[in-house]
Amino acid sequence: MKTDEKTLRRIHTMSFASVYPLYVAKAEKKGRTKAELHQVITWLTGFDDAHIARHVEQETTFEEFFADAHLNENAPLIKGVICGVRVEDIDDPVMQQVRYLDKLVDELAKGKAIEKILRS
Repeated sequence: MKTDEKTLRRIHTMSFASVYPLYVAKAEKKGRTKAELHQVITWLTGFDDAHIARHVEQETTFEEFFADAHLNENAPLIKGVICGVRVEDIDDPVMQQVRYLDKLVDELAKGKAIEKILRS
């Protein structure tokens, strides 16, 4: 699916730090922990807690965040709809990676087992 340029530019330049607290709140509101959220982020990106904290502190953009990541080889197994769009149909790599992360956080908040979220 092709996303308009204005939306792509906005997502690419949005800071990870601006969305991270929302991810934490969403997970905790549903009874999940920050540690579980970090486990999901680590699986997708290869970042440990220190790397996640650095990206939050430095307010890196999503484009920089995913450029620094070592995306899990099983990330393409993340399928489904987020914000009304199938993640597997997104053409722009950064937008798709952001939506992968959104999908994983949604699954965590919905109570899905970590083993299933991590597609192991």
